[in-house]
Amino acid sequence: MEKKLTKSTNKMLAGVCGGIAEYLNLDPTIIRVAYVALSCFSAGFPGLILYLILCLIMPNPEA
Repeated sequence: MEKKLTKSTNKMLAGVCGGIAEYLNLDPTIIRVAYVALSCFSAGFPGLILYLILCLIMPNPEA
């Protein structure tokens, strides 16, 4: 079966990091910590803009 990148039901905010973790078969906490670290150490916090874009374009999981 083909894997699809979707939002997760394991949500902290919108399920974006959880969905990426499920797609990559990793622990969601690792993805969340890496995302926050990259966002904080990047100039101008582009991570917030990326998160908002992913929140809008990633589909919800199929029930």
